[in-house]
Amino acid sequence: MAHNGTVFAQLLKLVPRHEFEGLAREHGSGRKARKLTRWSQFVAMGMAQLAGRSSLRDIVSNLSAQSRKPCRLGVGEVSRSSPSRVNADKPWEPCEALFGRLPSRCRASSPGHGFRFKNKLHSPDATVIDLCLSMFPWAKFRRAKGALKVHAGMDHEGRLPTFAAVTEGRTSDIEVARTLRLPKGSIVAADRAHLDFEWINSLILQGVFLAPRLKKGIGHRVVERRGANRRQGVTSDQTIEFTSARGRRRRPRRLRRIGCRDLETGKRCVLLTTNFQLSAKTIADICRSRWQVELFFKWIKRNLKVKSFVGASRNAVMTQLWIAMCMCLPVSHLKFASRLGWSRAEILRLLQLNLFERRPLGDLLGNKANDPPACQPQTEMKFAWS
Repeated sequence: MAHNGTVFAQLLKLVPRHEFEGLAREHGSGRKARKLTRWSQFVAMGMAQLAGRSSLRDIVSNLSAQSRKPCRLGVGEVSRSSPSRVNADKPWEPCEALFGRLPSRCRASSPGHGFRFKNKLHSPDATVIDLCLSMFPWAKFRRAKGALKVHAGMDHEGRLPTFAAVTEGRTSDIEVARTLRLPKGSIVAADRAHLDFEWINSLILQGVFLAPRLKKGIGHRVVERRGANRRQGVTSDQTIEFTSARGRRRRPRRLRRIGCRDLETGKRCVLLTTNFQLSAKTIADICRSRWQVELFFKWIKRNLKVKSFVGASRNAVMTQLWIAMCMCLPVSHLKFASRLGWSRAEILRLLQLNLFERRPLGDLLGNKANDPPACQPQTEMKFAWS
């Protein structure tokens, strides 16, 4: 009979442990931990994300209950005080660096973005993680509110976050977006918060196309008009240039303005792009697909532990956030490997029910006769031209 490790142990094979150990030594500081290693910390906190554990006592009790099983996780005995001490003292940078290496392992099995063009398609966005200011005084956002902001750049091939950053709540979206380095020929579907003329100029120099929504009140005049197919939801297709002195100075080149109308809701939207090759309908569909990054943030907040924290220090919160981001990538990989059309929430629910069972992952995900596991219902979020 073939030996099979637990489902959790097989899932952790997607995480390169030797690379994690190297990153831990590279970003390590202070005295070496005597009992709880950095890998043990990562396994314990990763298990808390997948199993839905909400406190340090709950995490330690769950690991202790599995101590007699041959989990083959490389984790020794975990005391109740060790995770708290390590989360507060050991730097979170190894988890951030590990996140940067995981998308390449999941991209091999990920599907395409669904468009006919071969350009890479990315969508940058950010979401706010609310924190209680009395418990997290270092995360001051407003006078009586604390917050952190998670920035992510989603690759539409598999809808994977290939870039992420955690900053203070006051950090603007465009400030982080300026640090992105995208391959030549990529298309960026962005929101109005990313409409910045200096960033547009830098993307043009990099050979990257931008397709954000146009802000109201920006003075411009129409230079050229092209035919628009209203049956496809395109109301206008124009070439414009800015009329204000500041606009001409910061953005001297002409841009493409596309007016769209949602055929279902009737709401309208105005888009701005630097791409003159693709059709207006394709540009509208690209901007509509940007909503997938909003759904990704919604899934993280609903299914992973990023709203309640097991530590109050900045280091503990950042560690928990980055481990949560690392855990969402193996879940996405299983979603691609299953080929059953299950959502990430259904895959996560399946893992919660079988996390420490000794059965092959292929049998767990490949039985088409089984119905998808019951999970929290998710309401469909439609794109709104608002």
